[in-house]
Amino acid sequence: MRMENNLWHNILHVRNTSPLVHSITNYVVMNNTANALLAIGASPIMAHAKSEVEEMVNISHSLVINIGTIDEYWEESMLLAAKKANELQKPWILDPVGAGATSYRDSVLSKILSLNPTVIRGNASEIIALSKAGKTITKGVDSTAKSNEAVEAAKTLVKNHKSIVCISGETDIIISENQEIHLKNGHPMMTKVTGLGCTATALIGSFIGVIDNKTEAIIAAMSLLGIAGEIAAQQSAGPGSLQLNIIDKLYNITEEEFSAHLKMIKQ
Repeated sequence: MRMENNLWHNILHVRNTSPLVHSITNYVVMNNTANALLAIGASPIMAHAKSEVEEMVNISHSLVINIGTIDEYWEESMLLAAKKANELQKPWILDPVGAGATSYRDSVLSKILSLNPTVIRGNASEIIALSKAGKTITKGVDSTAKSNEAVEAAKTLVKNHKSIVCISGETDIIISENQEIHLKNGHPMMTKVTGLGCTATALIGSFIGVIDNKTEAIIAAMSLLGIAGEIAAQQSAGPGSLQLNIIDKLYNITEEEFSAHLKMIKQ
C-alpha cells in the first residue's frame, strides 16, 4: 500500500506548499485551469510575452506548455520558456493538443519535443502522432484511439526523450522507464466538459513542481482529477454543473473519499 499512501501525502504536499505554476496554455482553458490549480492549493500564472517568459520560469516551480491555440508568436515563447526550464533544471510538461491535425502543429511539436519534456500528457491519438509510431487520425483535438492503443507509442517517447508519458482516456495510463500504471477513475460525462485534459496537464504541472518522484506526482494528479470527476458526476445534472462541482471537489476532497474511490492497477 506504500504508493497509495504516498499519493494522498503528495496531494497534501501540493496544498501545503502552493507551487507557482507557469502556464503557457490555450485561450479556451485559461480560466478553467487557473481555477483548478487554485482549488488544489497551487498558484497559477499565465504569461506568454517573450519579454518575460524566461523570468517567469525563473520564479516558478514548474512550466506547463499547451499548444491548443498555438501561433507563431506563442511558438517562440514556448521554446524560450522550455529552454530556460532545462537550463534551470526545472520540470515541465508538454500537452500536444491536436498533434497530427496539421503540418504546422506537428512542426512546432517537433521543436518542443527535441527539448525533452519532463512529462508528456495527451490523448491516445496525440501520443501516437507525437511518436510518429503509426498513422493516426485526429478528430480536431479529440482522440479516435483508445488509451491502450497508444502504449507502444508512449514507450517510444519514453525511450527517445527520457520523458514520462501520460495517456489520458477512459483508462489513464502512465508510463515511465520502469513502470506502467493504469488508473480507472473518472466519469463519461467528463468528456462533455471542454479542457479537462488541459486541466489534467496543469494539475500534473503543479505536482511535478514540488514532488521528487515524478511518476508518483503524475499518478497523484491524475487520480485526484479522476476521482473528483467521479464524485462530482453523482451530484451533477449535466456538463455545466459538473464543471463547477469538479472544482469544488478538488478543493474539499477528503482522504477517505480519495482512498475509497482509487482504482489503480500496476502492470
